[in-house]
Amino acid sequence: MAHSIAEIARALGAEAAGDLSLRVVRAAEPAMAGADDLALAMDPRYADGLAKGQARAAMLWPGADWQALGLKAAIFAPRGRLAMAGLSAMMDPGPEISPGLHAMTVIDPTAEIGAGAAIGPFVSIGRGARIGARARIASHVAIAEGAVIGDDALILCGARIGARVRIGHRFICQPGAVIGSDGFSFVTPEKSGVEEIRKTLSQRSEIHEQSWVRIHSLGSVSIGDDVEIGANCTIDRGTIRDTVIGRGTKLDNQVHIGHNVQVGEDTLLCGQVGIAGSSRIGNRVVLAGQVGVNDNIFVGDDVIAGGGTKIFTNAPKGRVLLGYPAVKMETHVEMQKALRRLPRLGSRVAALEAVISPSSAADRPEED
Repeated sequence: MAHSIAEIARALGAEAAGDLSLRVVRAAEPAMAGADDLALAMDPRYADGLAKGQARAAMLWPGADWQALGLKAAIFAPRGRLAMAGLSAMMDPGPEISPGLHAMTVIDPTAEIGAGAAIGPFVSIGRGARIGARARIASHVAIAEGAVIGDDALILCGARIGARVRIGHRFICQPGAVIGSDGFSFVTPEKSGVEEIRKTLSQRSEIHEQSWVRIHSLGSVSIGDDVEIGANCTIDRGTIRDTVIGRGTKLDNQVHIGHNVQVGEDTLLCGQVGIAGSSRIGNRVVLAGQVGVNDNIFVGDDVIAGGGTKIFTNAPKGRVLLGYPAVKMETHVEMQKALRRLPRLGSRVAALEAVISPSSAADRPEED
């Protein structure tokens, strides 16, 4: 679908110049842009690419000399990535899901489907489930009994939503996500080796055979409004109370949320984050890729943890963390600097030992 420069600028609340009636059909990188594309050059670093492409219009940084760049029209974006969010929303056609209910769906007679819903083939919806208005559900999605999903949901291919899961409005779920699987919760008839190590931190008494008894998950999952769940995420239902994901929170691909976890509002969990059971994550927390959070701890509001950080103890609100185990980011940087200095420091110590006690230095075995 084509959009005029005036329409795009108005939708983004941005200033524009030149031929505002000029229409574009796609967004493109500057060097690859064609005559009908809007080149994205929101930083001066990308200006050289405009000469390599054929774009007549571009989204530029404020104050850019668009005429000197050979353009017929320009949109000025003070905050480039925010403008990208609006532009991509305008130009994304979304998945092709035909209106109405496909003939190859299996919907329990007691399920309620909201007005204007579009449900693709091979979708199953269980007893007593409720699907909100204008929901779009792609093929091979399974929604179990008693699940409730709000208005304007988009659920993509192969997602699985378990029994009694409750989801708010404007939910987006990427392919393959599983919401409401059993929690990973087991116990031994006698005190286990894990319990012993938790108490002693290293010491073990007699080691003996152990078997594991399942603790069933009686709770479910509760998800607020405006939540997005990435591809192949897994969210376990709670043991007694629900696992909770707060309003506005976004989960990247392959994030795992354990049973009883409480995640706050507007939190960002990046790829391969894992949060163990019964932990609480505050509001506006950002956990970068492969961050791990121990069970039964609290991560406070506005905490930011860098990639690969492992959080084993409570994290106060506003803390910036990095490392394994997690420490303040500035402490981690100093630790890494110290590690890089260790070889040189070792050489200096060896030289000092040779001066102070030559015989002992000579007798010391060489290191590999």
